[in-house]
Amino acid sequence: MSGGPASAKPGRSMTRGVLSFGGMTMLSRVFGLVRDQVFNTTFGTNWMTDAFWVAFRIPNFMRRLFAEGSFSTAFVPVFTEIKEKRSHDDLKALMGRTAGTLGGVLLLITALGMIFAPQLATAFTQAEPAPGQDQLITDLLRLTFPFLLFVSLTALSAGALNSFQRFGWPAFTPIILNLCMIAGALWGSKFTHPPILAMGWAILAAGVLQLLFQLPQLAKLDLLALPRWGWNHPDVRKVMRLMVPTLLGSSVAQVN
Repeated sequence: MSGGPASAKPGRSMTRGVLSFGGMTMLSRVFGLVRDQVFNTTFGTNWMTDAFWVAFRIPNFMRRLFAEGSFSTAFVPVFTEIKEKRSHDDLKALMGRTAGTLGGVLLLITALGMIFAPQLATAFTQAEPAPGQDQLITDLLRLTFPFLLFVSLTALSAGALNSFQRFGWPAFTPIILNLCMIAGALWGSKFTHPPILAMGWAILAAGVLQLLFQLPQLAKLDLLALPRWGWNHPDVRKVMRLMVPTLLGSSVAQVN
């Protein structure tokens, strides 16, 4: 009889987490609908909006590969195993070394993406571009590409929070993106030329804010650690080994 309340507590916590996650996901869909309506009303459909979607598609494509695809699938099992079997110091060290390694690699990728933005603009444009469209895509890419770095570190934070059954905070982060895009369309577009350039700034701001939003929760769990390069660390190596097959599988789907 004494085990009843104790055993029920994890169940209640999981139920609250599922309800919180479901509620935030539904709210995100509502804001996503509002975002699309505001975007279409503000900018309409033209070659400039096409340029934005091309510039957003490229980091979004890589986000699905790195952040929400292979990395999350590989990181969470390793994190959970250390959480259950080893000390909290080891868990905190994994956060710091993974953040440092992932951040270092993605910082290089982001820098290359910004340098070779003109070539990427040409490669991802499916039709004959309008005059000035390639340059606009290039300008937008240099604003949207850092989103990959920030959203991947956000996925790292979300994986850790989910392992501690903190589902609501990670589920709220897509709402931040929607709110930033709505603000960019309604307010930011009045201060940029051309107006669509505001959406690039909105994506960049959303990436930063999504990451900052997770940090207080990580601090409460004592999981904030100074990022450190950990390429040869055995736990980071284990994450990378798990990433390879899922990265190959998800890349095939995304390329298609």
